[in-house]
Amino acid sequence: MKRYLSRLLALVLVAAVALVGCSSPNGLTGNYREDTLSVISTLKAAIDLPQDDPARIPAQNSARQLINDFASRYRQDSSLTKLSSFTTMRTALNSLAGHYSSYPNRPVPQKLKDRVAQEFQQVELSLKRGT
Repeated sequence: MKRYLSRLLALVLVAAVALVGCSSPNGLTGNYREDTLSVISTLKAAIDLPQDDPARIPAQNSARQLINDFASRYRQDSSLTKLSSFTTMRTALNSLAGHYSSYPNRPVPQKLKDRVAQEFQQVELSLKRGT
């Protein structure tokens, strides 16, 4: 009986760890196109928050986490590294991540906002074309 209970407990623990490990708390679905568009809309909202908005700091922190999650999920996929949408997206994400790392308490400068907005627009057009 004791042996049976220990095996049952081990099986339940393995199932629980597997289910928790397979969940996606960051909101990324695994569908590159949907995830990219979702990240773009989230980052646009975080970038456009005014300096005096109390939600700016939490939005920047979640944006940094989202950038890290997106990069870690898709950088190893060799089929995506050839897409122009992916390389442009990586450029935009690297620019934002660099700013958030170097200047965490400062708003995104207008010049960087304009560049990232242009890159996001290019990514959206590339995704519509399928590249």
